Amino acid sequence: MIQRVFTYFEKQSFGVCAYLGERFNISISKIRLFFIYTTFLAAGFPMVFYFLAAFVLDVRNYVKRIRTRIWDL
Repeated sequence: MIQRVFTYFEKQSFGVCAYLGERFNISISKIRLFFIYTTFLAAGFPMVFYFLAAFVLDVRNYVKRIRTRIWDL
């Protein structure tokens, strides 16, 4: 059960760290470590930010898909 959860997050990550890394030109592994360490230190609060950012990125990608379909007509 735990292994399935790990493989899900490894394969279908939300892309928040990759987006922030590309946007600010920082190594993705450093951003991931930052989230891991601050989550332990701040009792999980950065995870709230991470999931909100994942939601915003998902909505943003959805809107981009719809926009390209409308303009292609």
